[in-house]
Amino acid sequence: MYPRMCHGHCNCSVSETRSCCRFLVRLQTQPPSLPGQPPMYSGTFDCFRKTLVREGITGLYRGMAAPIIGVTPMFAVCFFGFGLGKKLQQKCPEDVLSYPQIFAAGMLSGVFTTGIMTPGERIKCLLQIQASSGETKYTGALDCAKKLYQESGIRGIYKGTVLTLMRDVPASGMYFMTYEWLKNIFTPEGKSVSELSVPRILVAGGIAGIFNWAVAIPPDVLKSRFQTAPPGKYPNGFRDVLRELIRDEGVTSLYKGFNAVMIRAFPANAACFLGFEVAMKFLNWATPNL
Repeated sequence: MYPRMCHGHCNCSVSETRSCCRFLVRLQTQPPSLPGQPPMYSGTFDCFRKTLVREGITGLYRGMAAPIIGVTPMFAVCFFGFGLGKKLQQKCPEDVLSYPQIFAAGMLSGVFTTGIMTPGERIKCLLQIQASSGETKYTGALDCAKKLYQESGIRGIYKGTVLTLMRDVPASGMYFMTYEWLKNIFTPEGKSVSELSVPRILVAGGIAGIFNWAVAIPPDVLKSRFQTAPPGKYPNGFRDVLRELIRDEGVTSLYKGFNAVMIRAFPANAACFLGFEVAMKFLNWATPNL
């Protein structure tokens, strides 16, 4: 049988609303406004309006080629990592994991997906910031990857790996644990979790997405800043980014893009989990002996 409890981390760069992801990067990387002047974007809807006016509909989806290419291997690696995390903690396949154990298995999936997530998000962020600045250094995702490699080698493509780990490892753990916890809460007494209704799956998945991003936003802000910074700007890595951000904009700046994230988190993750549950039920029916 296929495992009942194996869910993918629906990350912003691959499976959630693409245009919201674009706003998130722009909001997170906009420079602090000068005294007496308004910020470049006053919020999510202002960013949406200005992007649509300046760049049209296609501007809402710029930089998404690299993440879309990586979506299939990312989910495959994610499922593998989470399954491995469970197996390492189970004495036999029927063992029911505790919530801390589910959290640990989810964290392992975050480690496994980082190798695919980092270059995709590095390229995505550079292309999106390029569009807002008016420059045209990169003609597309492949051109961006080629030039990054020519300039800095593989390190240039994987810039931001540590911050991606800091985001995805705890966020993935929270994601899986919250979903399983809510599914158990929503399951009526005497019923099986596998019999959970579609509306309850949607609610559990949506809330899990919100919890996931409540943990992920601060390191995601730091990651976006670090990945789009000129070479050498932050010699000490994320510590320099954190120090500059808090000094110039305060602690609340670590939650830049909060509204954009929450607008997409519930519906995107609700749909993600519903799709997964439906697919798993079909596979368990079609190939019960695998």
